[in-house]
Amino acid sequence: MFTGLVEGTGRVTALQARETGTLLTVDAGSIANGVQIGDSIAINGCCLTVVSSKGAALDFDLLRETEAVTNLGKLKPGAVVNLERALPAQGRYGGHFVTGHIDATGTIRKWEQVGKDYELRIGIEPAQGIYLVPKGCIAIDGISLTVAEVGNDEFSVWIIPHTRSVTALSERGVGDLVNLEFDLLAKYTEKILTMRGSPRG
Repeated sequence: MFTGLVEGTGRVTALQARETGTLLTVDAGSIANGVQIGDSIAINGCCLTVVSSKGAALDFDLLRETEAVTNLGKLKPGAVVNLERALPAQGRYGGHFVTGHIDATGTIRKWEQVGKDYELRIGIEPAQGIYLVPKGCIAIDGISLTVAEVGNDEFSVWIIPHTRSVTALSERGVGDLVNLEFDLLAKYTEKILTMRGSPRG
């Protein structure tokens, strides 16, 4: 389980093709301190398992399915990624509950400064709008953010300068894909309502 409070960024140093997917190597800097084999780390919001390490370099196996449904399949050496270690049981909780299971990708349509802050607008499939409400939660590339506005096929969030400067959002531009994890409560609510509306045999 994660909080969506990104601890810092890392840089992709290598991508090695394998039969079942790709071995991803990330220079995690100080975030690698104390990390052990088998630990979970969210990379751009996607929960991955550390399979080997050497100093600050951490290796992760990317399955083909993961590459297909997240923006991790677009990574190239030198790319900056958001990093968050799993929430420890004794840790302070902030942000919102983030599972690290990506629901979809969205496309950045607007990313510009407005006053002191920044507006980030992301295009989505119209059917996904059911999971979004103004002032609700959304994880974008693993960052816990508050929804500002919801349209038919897009939504927007406001980003403070600090968040932009300390996450991989500073490397993003219009047309880029971002990973989206919708609020867990919204997904459960949809499931419950769907089941209640279904005929029972």
